[in-house]
Amino acid sequence: MLDNLNTHNEKSLALTFGKDEARKIMEKISLHHTPKHASWLNMAEIELSVVERQYTKKRIATHSYLAKELSHWKERRNRKEETITWKFTIEDAKKVFKYDGQN
Repeated sequence: MLDNLNTHNEKSLALTFGKDEARKIMEKISLHHTPKHASWLNMAEIELSVVERQYTKKRIATHSYLAKELSHWKERRNRKEETITWKFTIEDAKKVFKYDGQN
């Protein structure tokens, strides 16, 4: 699964490896892009950021301790029905990408 980065396509492969090699690569793979308006990858990155902020001050000594802690964290988060609050609005995007309504 890929995000919608402009390099995730056959044209970028051709620029990097040449047309013949890009064609061979494309015959071996299938690209599946996430929806532009609601990427699961963005949500996963946000959730990982929440975990990181909540656990960066803790020492995680072993993999089993980490797995146990993450399991408890996930159960608490699900029980509270925590959700992602999107803060980047359409108006923010228009400012960042200098959209003037003409393009």
